[in-house]
Amino acid sequence: MKKYLCVVPLVLLFCFTIACQDKAAMAELEKYRAQAKVEEQNKALVKRVMEAVNKGDLASIKELIAPEFVEYSPSTTIDIRSLEEFIEHVKMIHRGLPDINISIEEPCAEGDIVTSRYVMRGTHQGEFLGIPPTGNKLKGSGILIFRIENGKVVELREEFDSVGLLQQLGMELKPIAAKKK
Repeated sequence: MKKYLCVVPLVLLFCFTIACQDKAAMAELEKYRAQAKVEEQNKALVKRVMEAVNKGDLASIKELIAPEFVEYSPSTTIDIRSLEEFIEHVKMIHRGLPDINISIEEPCAEGDIVTSRYVMRGTHQGEFLGIPPTGNKLKGSGILIFRIENGKVVELREEFDSVGLLQQLGMELKPIAAKKK
């Protein structure tokens, strides 16, 4: 009988330990599920932004992008430091490439960051980057890194093959002559 009295507390302790581990495991699982849900929402937001850019839907762009938006694009000369500047950039793109289509490829989300490869296609039908229309079909690709806060895009970092795009627009790439000493 005394043996059973010693075993009962051990069994209860064991059950309590298992129950606590299950609660901790469930809490951890819920945390991961919540994070996955946020990341899926962020990828969907990026998709909606790019659909709005493709359509030139400025109202949707204003809804999806924060007023304090900034874009960093070191491979181009574009310097965007607000939502209004981004809207002007989208207008410029549509004047030059009215049929533009930017497809998001392989989006990946982690926390508030969504990274994606993209492919841009369009026909150069109006002035674009100061270059008169050529009628050329253009295709370029790059990487976009979006940062999202409170359900809106606040930052975009872009790496784009601008040299390849300029060559498709008829520009030539020539080396600078070496300076003589």
